[in-house]
Amino acid sequence: MKILALDTSTEYCSVAVLHGNDVVSEEQRAGQKHSELLLPMVDRLLNETGIRLEELEGIAFGAGPGSFTGLRIGCAVAQGLAFGAGKPLVPVSTLLALAEAGRADRVVAALDARMNEVYLGAYVRADDDWRTIIEPRLQLPSAAPELDGDQWTAVGSGFAVARGALVAACGDRLERVDVLLHPHAIEIARLAVPVLARGLGVAPENAAPLYVRDKVALKVSER
Repeated sequence: MKILALDTSTEYCSVAVLHGNDVVSEEQRAGQKHSELLLPMVDRLLNETGIRLEELEGIAFGAGPGSFTGLRIGCAVAQGLAFGAGKPLVPVSTLLALAEAGRADRVVAALDARMNEVYLGAYVRADDDWRTIIEPRLQLPSAAPELDGDQWTAVGSGFAVARGALVAACGDRLERVDVLLHPHAIEIARLAVPVLARGLGVAPENAAPLYVRDKVALKVSER
């Protein structure tokens, strides 16, 4: 299976091309330059692998949650490529991609959502798939997630910016914390494989970002 995957949900911009058991990728710390970097990265990797868009089974992208601007860029680019090539899209949760990167069977993933909040989700590996325990949501770091049992791995920037509060909220259920992991196109590509294998990709016009939060700034009265 050949899959192109993109992620622009954080300050990093990553692209991956999965072909069979092999995957090649590129990542750059983009800041606010995702729109400038993304398509050249796609072109480089497709040229490197010798794969044309028309040969792909589908295109996957980090749907969110994450940076509003980044999510819009990733979704729009993925839609444009998919329309042009006549391919289905696979929107992948960035928190699920974090769980996949965590290399553990029980993962709670959190991303910095700014405004003293985090995006959080929790997942348990079931055979070769994931079962969602907590759907992606916006919450205060001090609010305890509903985690059953112990030996959970915690990953993501949410645990970097609010480690004390989040770890305290999780109690003794955490076995390991990795604050350096961030969503990456490699995991997004791998998560897209079973979706496309089951024919569950979506038409480009039906793909959309997963914002979770419905606003990005506080009113003066709320500050």
